Amino acid sequence: MDRSTVKNILKFLSLVGLMTEFFFLIPIITGVIYKENVTSFIIYSAVATTIFFLILFWLKNHDMKMKIKDAILSVNLVWIMLGVLGAIPLMLETNVTFIDGFFEAASGFTTTGATIYSDITDLPKNILMLRSTMHWIGGMGIIVLGVGLLSLINPTGSLALFKGESTGITPDKVTPKIKHTALKLWGVYFTITVIDAIMLKFEGMSIFDAINHAFATISTGGFSTRSESLGFWSNNPWILWTTTLFMFISGINFIAHIKFLKKDYSGYKSEEVIWYTLIFIILAIGVSLVHYINSNDSLFYALTHGFFTISSILTTTGFATVDYSQWGQTAIALIFIAMLVGGNAGSTAGGIKVIRFVVMFKNLNYQIKKILFPNAIISVKVDKKTIPQPIINNVSAFIFLYILTVTSIALYLFANGYDTLTSLSASIACVGNIGPGFGHVGPVDNFAFFTQPQKLILAIGMIIGRLEFFTVLILLSRDFWKKF
Repeated sequence: MDRSTVKNILKFLSLVGLMTEFFFLIPIITGVIYKENVTSFIIYSAVATTIFFLILFWLKNHDMKMKIKDAILSVNLVWIMLGVLGAIPLMLETNVTFIDGFFEAASGFTTTGATIYSDITDLPKNILMLRSTMHWIGGMGIIVLGVGLLSLINPTGSLALFKGESTGITPDKVTPKIKHTALKLWGVYFTITVIDAIMLKFEGMSIFDAINHAFATISTGGFSTRSESLGFWSNNPWILWTTTLFMFISGINFIAHIKFLKKDYSGYKSEEVIWYTLIFIILAIGVSLVHYINSNDSLFYALTHGFFTISSILTTTGFATVDYSQWGQTAIALIFIAMLVGGNAGSTAGGIKVIRFVVMFKNLNYQIKKILFPNAIISVKVDKKTIPQPIINNVSAFIFLYILTVTSIALYLFANGYDTLTSLSASIACVGNIGPGFGHVGPVDNFAFFTQPQKLILAIGMIIGRLEFFTVLILLSRDFWKKF
């Protein structure tokens, strides 16, 4: 690795680090407002900001031109750096170990929502806001935010980074310059967050709770300010239905929201959004009816918590209102389907993503037709556009890597003595950036009982899932390191 490459990576990491510390002012200010002792947090943030500033000052004359290899390595290092940056204030303020702090921070930035804290309600308010802020930064993707700045320096490098962290099959640029796309994405993201926070406030939450839950909802993160999660407001259907709606909206490709502002509704008419909506409605109604039939609750209560639960799991937010693991095997099976499917590509949601299932099922249909009609001229089409074979291959490889990663972590946990349901659901919950699972990691439990090495493995699984496998696993290739 030559000196220029090292400087490229250091400059980009410092830019992202500086922006992260800027956002960390939100929890610091929160602590000051609520008269908490945030001295150690302020000192840490000041030292980190100074280090990043000095690196940028040192490299101010360096012309940053990133190649795709530089971009891929930078993306991986950024997520490790974010885990460290978030872990330190957690260690200082709540006396957790570094691994515990790294797990919580990785869970925050990747919008997984799994936690090692047993009593969340009693955490300092600056830490509660820190957890939500990490969600909000990571929701749209810290790299996309970085792209907005990096593109001012080198458009080629920013495009490479956008591709490296893109959650879709291909990054769909709606403006000629990718920095404009990044700024528009953040504009829509911010606006929806504000609307959600205002509605939650008027529906009965405190300002503090409303902001925190808006951050966690729009990022599809799932960190709450209460140990009971949204169950604390289980008797307020307005809050639950509002959160259900905004989780659902956040699971849709944000490019569709940008198009909507231009009075272009084509984004909402895409096959992925249509299938996403149908899957949501079918699973939500199914879970609600199962719960209604097997309980003494009213139909409205069952629908409220059924729709909330599927919206939370399908979008990989991870909020909970009740212990849905007690709803019976059929409900668990339906919720498991939601865990695997995930939201739209280009949304803040995790999971495999609806578009990949659409492509794979259409490819299956294509293969069947080719067997029956070998001479027919047919192709795989989505939204009336032919999908190139390399993209179909990419989707197949992605799903294989998803299964391989989930299976490997699940077997690791199973080999360490955990039951099958806990091992499998914990693996899916972390790799899919979902948060809660079943067994010992159910909606009313946490991840505190895992050992330090196990938490580290699960945290790495979160990062691998957030970067959608290829960006991380490509580092294991010899070809990647050749002529770096």
